[in-house]
Amino acid sequence: MNRRSFGKTIVAGLGVAACQPLAAAESRKLKIGCTALIWGALPRTPDNLTAAVRDMASLGFHGFETFASIINDWDAKGTLAQLLDEHRIPLISGYSTVQLTDSSTRKENLAQLVQWGKAVKKHGGRFMVLAPNSVKRDGYDFSTHKAAIVSGLNEYAKAMNDLGLGAGLHQHTGTAVESRDETYAVMESADTRYLKFAPDVGQLQKGGADAAKVVKDFLPITVHMHLKDYKGWEHFAGYCPLGEGKVDLKAILDMVEGANPGANIMHELDGSASAPYTPLQTAQIGKAYLQKLGYTFRDSSRSR
Repeated sequence: MNRRSFGKTIVAGLGVAACQPLAAAESRKLKIGCTALIWGALPRTPDNLTAAVRDMASLGFHGFETFASIINDWDAKGTLAQLLDEHRIPLISGYSTVQLTDSSTRKENLAQLVQWGKAVKKHGGRFMVLAPNSVKRDGYDFSTHKAAIVSGLNEYAKAMNDLGLGAGLHQHTGTAVESRDETYAVMESADTRYLKFAPDVGQLQKGGADAAKVVKDFLPITVHMHLKDYKGWEHFAGYCPLGEGKVDLKAILDMVEGANPGANIMHELDGSASAPYTPLQTAQIGKAYLQKLGYTFRDSSRSR
C-alpha cells in the first residue's frame, strides 16, 4: 500500500469498524493508549513530543507513554502541563532504561530514576517501564549477571512503588534480558510484590518466542504492555502495523481483558528510514484494527 491509496483504505476500514455490533464494543474493558516512539523519539529529543501528543490525542487514544527523560526535560522547562492541557490526553507511563549489569553505578542510576519518576507522577503518570541496559550479545553470559539483574530490578521497582508508581520489566532485544529463557529466569526470581511484567509482545515474537504463551504464563502480573506486531520485513525494524504480522494480538488482548482489565495497553511501532507510512498513518491502521476487535476510543473533539 502506498501513501496515495492509504486514505481510501483507512476510511473504508474505519467504516467497517463502526458497523461492529454494539455488544462487542461493550464487552471490551481495556483502554488502549499509545507510545510516542514512532514519532521520532529516537534520538530522544524533547521536541518530537509535540507532534506525537497532537496525533495520539486526535485519534482518541486513552493516554500516552514516552521516555521518562523526555518527561523530565519538559517538566524542567515548565512546559509539559501546557502541552497536556492543550491536547487533553493523559500521561500514563514513562519508559526508562536502567543499569542492571554494573551494580557499581546503581546509586547514581537509582537517583536518576527517582528524579524521572517524580516528574512522571507529577503529571499524572502511574507506571514506570524498566528496560534493561544494552549489552554486546555476542559472548554475553546471562547467568553471571542474573543475581545483579534481579536485585537491581527489585530495588528500582520498589523505589517507583514508593513514589506511587507501578513498575515492570520490559524485556528488550539487544539488552541484558532479551530471550524467552532470560525473561522467565528474571520474572520467576524477582519480587513481584514490587516488580510486575510489562512486555513488548512484538519483541518477544521477534526473539523467537510465542508472545501469547509468554503472556499467558505471566498473566497475573502482566499489568502493562507495548502492543506491537512483527512480520520480519524491511521496515520498522521488522515490526509492522497491528494485524499485519505474526503476533496473536487478539489472543493476548482477550487474556488480559479477562485477568487484568485495568492494564495499560500501549500501541507501539518502531520508526525507520523510508517508511511506507507516516507515524499518524500507522496509528490510524492500528486504531482501525483495534476497533474491529471492539475497542473504543475517546472523542477526538476533546483534543484542541
